Amino acid sequence: MINQSIFREYDIRGIVGEELHEQSVKLIGYFLGQETIKRTQCDNPIVVIGYDARTHSPELFGYLTSGFNQAGCKVLGMGMVATGVNYFASFQRFGNHVPQASVMITGSHNPSQYNGFKITINNAPFFGEDITAMGQKIILNSDLNIQDNETFEAIDVKSLYVDYMVKEFAHLKAMPQKFIIDCGNGVADTVLTNILDQLELNYDALFTQPDGTFPNHHPDPSEEKNLKEIKKALKGNIQYGFAYDGDADRIAFLTQKHNVKGDILALLFAKTMTNPVIIGEVKCTQIMYDKINETGTAVMYKTGHSNLKVKLKELNADLAAEVSGHIFFNDRYYGYDDAIYATFRILELILNGMDIDKEIEALPKVYSTDELKVHTTEEAKFPLMDKIKEKLQKVPADFPKILKIIDVDGVRVVFENGWGLVRASNTTPVLVTRFESTNELDAKQYEEKLNLLIQEAQDELSRTSN
Repeated sequence: MINQSIFREYDIRGIVGEELHEQSVKLIGYFLGQETIKRTQCDNPIVVIGYDARTHSPELFGYLTSGFNQAGCKVLGMGMVATGVNYFASFQRFGNHVPQASVMITGSHNPSQYNGFKITINNAPFFGEDITAMGQKIILNSDLNIQDNETFEAIDVKSLYVDYMVKEFAHLKAMPQKFIIDCGNGVADTVLTNILDQLELNYDALFTQPDGTFPNHHPDPSEEKNLKEIKKALKGNIQYGFAYDGDADRIAFLTQKHNVKGDILALLFAKTMTNPVIIGEVKCTQIMYDKINETGTAVMYKTGHSNLKVKLKELNADLAAEVSGHIFFNDRYYGYDDAIYATFRILELILNGMDIDKEIEALPKVYSTDELKVHTTEEAKFPLMDKIKEKLQKVPADFPKILKIIDVDGVRVVFENGWGLVRASNTTPVLVTRFESTNELDAKQYEEKLNLLIQEAQDELSRTSN
């Protein structure tokens, strides 16, 4: 059986053995191959495929390759790589082969029983309605026989990537500031320490060995509990820390004083640009938008790596960022999220004399929550969002005054002294909320009142479904 729920907004993701199994993955490869042929107008397009450290990733690579081969594509296999390296491969030439599509086999920061596929065709994300429509085709053809054919040509993209980074950031060579990295047993160190060593940088390292069972901590640096070890190490002459998620497309950057989120990083990078155009998502602090708009243009858009990559290219913006640590550089790079590349851009800020703690402490004071999660089900989360939007049109008398509702992605409710966000996650069965205000009491009130409205909406939906 193949479940439509694995075909998600940004990528394909599911539990290996239950949802991602031999037949479903072969069919994904086959129908992706057909889609690539159609979009590239090429009879035998070149597809590059890499995978993360999860124990089942090589097995899925074989199934996926069989599907692509049956569709008539040629597969170039790069082995275990970081997601940024996978994207990088799409912009390179391998002998006579120029890739026209890419697949990264990764479960990202999900638990170890999950895996999935991040897809590009013609260097653009394949996502949203396109993934949904392909999923429907696969389900209708779930009995189609795909022959075993794991033939592929091996390529070495890691050496190309390392050489590129060493050349691009040669000016960082032997910079004196000491820092620490935490790879979380993901795939960051399939290239990272090689680059650091060639640049003769001064660093310590935690959990660099790729291990898909993640024995030390879960590879999600947006969760504070996964940063315990690196925070302990941030003392003395170790001034900065960098932590990575499982496939190394998200970064956490820490100083001895601050955990610097992706939206604040975007603001810091914008300070080094002339008339910057920066795209943020609906969870980003209002400070980011206000400050960037003083010298450039800040655009609020939907959460999700695929959404932001598309918007970045559409506007030819300099950079896009998510709070969670996806940073997309179109300035001097290819416009995708690569935490390893972001590491060196941050080190560049430091080398050029930016006092990051001082910059952060000079910003207006706000009180904000991390992402808070309201658990629901895959089937209920979007109807629940519709009910919340309906209830916001007629709120109780004691509800904080609403100035504006931004519905680009979920609802960002703008109040007099801050805002509250409610949106359905596109990767898990939860609603994600976040609150911010210039006043701590107001932030708590916004959180309390919106959560009460969410609970009422859940209760009403539950009653109508029973």
